[in-house]
Amino acid sequence: MKAGQGHALFTAECSHSFHFQCITSNVKHGNQICPICRAKWKEVPFQNPASDLFNRRSRISRGVWPQDDGWMNVVPQIPHPRFDANRHSAPLLQAHEPGVFDDDELFAPQTEDTASHENTSTDDRSIGSIEIETYPEVSAVARSASHSNFNVLLHLKAPVNGGEQRSDADQANPLLISQNSRAPIDLVTVLDVSGSMAGTKLALLKRAMGFVIQNLGPSDRLSVIAFSSTARRLFPLRRMTNDGRQEALQAVNALISNGGTNIAEGLRKGSKVMTDRKWKSPVSSIILLSDGQDTYTVSSPRVNTHTAQQSLLPSSMRRDSGAGANIPVHSFGFGADHDAVSMHSISEASGGTFSFIEAESVIQDAFAQCIGGLLSVVVQELQVVVDCVHPTLYLNSIKAGNYKTNLTADARTGFIEVGDLYAEEERDFLVVLDIPVEKCTNDMTLVKIKCHYTDPITKESVTLEELRNVVIERPETTGELSVSMEVDRQRNRLHAAEAMAEARAAAERSDLTAAVSVLEHCRNKLLDTVSARAGDRLCVALGAELKEMQERMANRRVYESSGRAYVLSGLSSHSWQRATARGDSMDSTSLVHAYQTPSMVDMVTRSQTMFFGNPSSQFTARPARSFSTQPQPR
Repeated sequence: MKAGQGHALFTAECSHSFHFQCITSNVKHGNQICPICRAKWKEVPFQNPASDLFNRRSRISRGVWPQDDGWMNVVPQIPHPRFDANRHSAPLLQAHEPGVFDDDELFAPQTEDTASHENTSTDDRSIGSIEIETYPEVSAVARSASHSNFNVLLHLKAPVNGGEQRSDADQANPLLISQNSRAPIDLVTVLDVSGSMAGTKLALLKRAMGFVIQNLGPSDRLSVIAFSSTARRLFPLRRMTNDGRQEALQAVNALISNGGTNIAEGLRKGSKVMTDRKWKSPVSSIILLSDGQDTYTVSSPRVNTHTAQQSLLPSSMRRDSGAGANIPVHSFGFGADHDAVSMHSISEASGGTFSFIEAESVIQDAFAQCIGGLLSVVVQELQVVVDCVHPTLYLNSIKAGNYKTNLTADARTGFIEVGDLYAEEERDFLVVLDIPVEKCTNDMTLVKIKCHYTDPITKESVTLEELRNVVIERPETTGELSVSMEVDRQRNRLHAAEAMAEARAAAERSDLTAAVSVLEHCRNKLLDTVSARAGDRLCVALGAELKEMQERMANRRVYESSGRAYVLSGLSSHSWQRATARGDSMDSTSLVHAYQTPSMVDMVTRSQTMFFGNPSSQFTARPARSFSTQPQPR
């Protein structure tokens, strides 16, 4: 229960909200089903006589309930937050759990309408082409001069989501949209329900999961793992049809908090769901949320990050394992006591992102941003190829953050393994080479770019080649040349990320003075660059972020409680060039959200503005496309 513009608002376990007076009247006449999603309620609102309510509340110890009295009647089943993490905890659910998780639900059978929609041409079903743009550091180098570490910026932008273009007929038929707009996803959520999650935390987690469930389509599949001292699969990978969503909502609502924190066991179960499944959707991902430190597997993760990662993350989930799983774990550290180092290393090793949820109320928005991306994958298995054209040129390096790069033995060709891209997501890579003296030509062709990727909807392999090679002029002399604004801003981004990593290393050595000095020096240098002086938005955001990090390294207490997690989340964001949640705000106008895509912004806006009692706020997510062929087994 909470107040809302003069009216009491009741939020049900399925996450939909109603005026209390209206819904109690509805329940009084025997209706215990949500008017919106048709989920059957286990906890129903009713109006007590005022005197009885007063007498009953006067007997309740205030210490039993969370500080925010607005949640008092929403979480009556949550136990007392004081708990013994080492005591034996009861099983999460008593339902039988099979030894092999091969009971995943088959994809949706095709309807007649769907089949006719699938008979469209390949061009109509494909998602469009990646945009490729290149920018040399300067436009000319004198013939008699050489230029060491010359930068060429490679800029990629993914196409829009297939779901963006909708006809009036499609708008009137959400089910048809759900089967023809985007690639479906297999999503496994691994949720911490240890004793420290008691109270408001668990209530907000249930609400956030309700939002996720309501925004998955009938072709998407979801499985939920809950862990405390042990881990349990609440239900198998199941399609989020109306029945599937109701089952998922009921399973999530049944969660209680108890016991210790066994992240490794939760991830092992989540990995098992993915490896044992009979069928695979085009997109797969795991979401991990925890508010504590693993008390069963890792003794001191901050001493040895590699050991923590090896202990917590199953080998099949690691990018470098050779298992070919390619299933990123997007981890969310909840509150001040979570193990940011381990959560960050889990995500880095699997190809996912790490988000820091500082304020409890932001959890739904953080999940919304994540699924906004996952529900808009338009490019998979993207590989970028950079070839030197002029015979005297060789590649020095390719600066690509966390993305794997390699050069051929002759240094004439380089490769960047990018993987998946969300709709309209952008990537920037700096190719570094030396420009030699060249006295015979008026211009020099530097490199040419090719992209190989898979369309997740049609499963077709696509090869794109930049129509224009990167060319610079080689005049006798050059005047003062202006540096490319695009190249300058990306160099600033890379320098800022390097400074963040250096400052974090100093902070872990307990040298916070050196850490702050590194950040201050980088910030001053950044603000003096061409792009920053021109008011470039990315540079302004980087400056604000560096300043925020300085403040979160003011002393050891602040760094331990929030600084470490804030810095690690920032490093995750910059190294993958992908949005993460940081701190206590998910405001889309915040300067630290430079990598948000339109799909992410749409989903966060939906989370922030949704009033669950409004029928228009029901499931309208970019839905999944089913395929004309039957799904293939593993």
